[in-house]
Amino acid sequence: MGCLELCGFLGWCVICTQFGSGHGLILFAADSFNINTWMISSANIVDGLSWWQSWICVWLGYTIAACFVCMTGRIGAMYHISFPVVNRASFGVWGALWPVFNRAAMACIWYGVQAWIGGTCVYLMIRAIWSNWRDEDAFGGVKNGIPSSGTTTVHFVSFFFFWLGSLPFIYPPVHKIRHLFTVKAYFVPTAGVAFFIWAVVRAKGIGPIVHQSGTAKGSALGWLMVRGIMSAIANFATLIVNDPDFSRFARKPSDAFLPQLITIPVGFAITSFIGIIVSSSSTVIFGKAIWNPLDLLEAFLKEGGSGQRFGVFIIAAAFTLAQLGTNIAANSISAGTDMTALAPRWISIRRGGYVCAFVGLVMCPWKLLSSSNNFTTYLSAYSVFLSSIAGVMICDYYWVRKGYLQIKDLYSGKKTGPYYYTFGFHWRGYAAYIAGILINVVGFAGAIGKPVPIGAKRIYDLNFFAGFLVASLTYYALCKISPIPATSDTWMEVGDEITDVSVAYQDSDADRYDEEVMHGGSGKHAPMGEAMHSKNF
Repeated sequence: MGCLELCGFLGWCVICTQFGSGHGLILFAADSFNINTWMISSANIVDGLSWWQSWICVWLGYTIAACFVCMTGRIGAMYHISFPVVNRASFGVWGALWPVFNRAAMACIWYGVQAWIGGTCVYLMIRAIWSNWRDEDAFGGVKNGIPSSGTTTVHFVSFFFFWLGSLPFIYPPVHKIRHLFTVKAYFVPTAGVAFFIWAVVRAKGIGPIVHQSGTAKGSALGWLMVRGIMSAIANFATLIVNDPDFSRFARKPSDAFLPQLITIPVGFAITSFIGIIVSSSSTVIFGKAIWNPLDLLEAFLKEGGSGQRFGVFIIAAAFTLAQLGTNIAANSISAGTDMTALAPRWISIRRGGYVCAFVGLVMCPWKLLSSSNNFTTYLSAYSVFLSSIAGVMICDYYWVRKGYLQIKDLYSGKKTGPYYYTFGFHWRGYAAYIAGILINVVGFAGAIGKPVPIGAKRIYDLNFFAGFLVASLTYYALCKISPIPATSDTWMEVGDEITDVSVAYQDSDADRYDEEVMHGGSGKHAPMGEAMHSKNF
């Protein structure tokens, strides 16, 4: 069994039958309660939107994201294959390694960001017990021994505590993490609602909060709302491309489809509503908008009182659990799966998760969270690369192949295979991927402060859509001009027809690939003929 077969075999194991629709609902309900979701919606308030305008952006953004997630998730749920294997169809058996590396790198960076937020939760928990656990001031505190780092000793140590405490949770097999999300799904929303009520009471009712108007007007308001929608989609950029890593464990496609389609917009809209109201309440309570809910908790903590300290501790503990679950589900597993595909002989999903954690430790994540502008700029840049991958993936499966995949050949590095293309690289997929990135390059330069034309800025405001559409249309056009093998003229998903597949080729297998068979002909050499009805471990 070669390295492609070795890493691909994991996707066909018996644990594919262990996630039902109930677990899917718990997974996404639990995942919706995380701090960066609050921060995205709160950042809209700071930028000038009113609470209801920000919430409209949230509903639209996460509904669109749910549709994209369902589209990629169906591939995994139908054929029980992960993101690295899915990409071999559109980028080639070796060409798929770059998108996999790209996504793994993004997951590692995002792991660090989420871990830093989790570290801030730990900081609040410790400070709620020992008030001296704070930056040095005239009344005490801990001296900053790392002033040139961009952070302080207390915050870095708290971050390290969270990072260290997360390591044991990377160890369990993927299919057993659902128990963590079951706990999270009950505890975290309860604490979130308690925080919401606390903030509303401190603001003397919800009336003063909801009657605040936004500061943006005219066309500026319209483009701020567009950016708010794009920020919500960007928050899901990783899951949009790597959902097959989770949906492949579904018993049937509907077990993945319905929980995602319903729970993502509803769960994230509810969480964002709490974040929006809590952030808006800070304007009433303190006279300024605080976009980070943890900063608001710290402001409550500074006012003292044993009751407030206890409340901050419980809410911060819940947020710590929220960050832990989100980091495991969205980042360490994703990175681990990708690294398994990159180096299957040396890296397992577990080892890849630990590599991801190490990268997250050393990449100085606090620099990305220094302001709401830095945070949203990072999210936008993050989605530019992944939107192009998603465009190629979705176009390849739904419009070019019409749901048809040859599972056996996805696990083969044979030069005669339909997914080998040119030296294992699919030039059409790469051309489309690069085109999807290039459309946003000039606008990205503007986002980091360079002078660029207003048109480029507007395209970048629509960065996910721009990258996705350009990549998918380019890929479709190239495949029409230069047709590829292993496609179907009509819709033909054969995942549920496979009952016995051996992912390893036998010596007696034909070395030739007959494209005519793939299009309904009657060729002599048809490895797929046996693959469609045989799945053997």
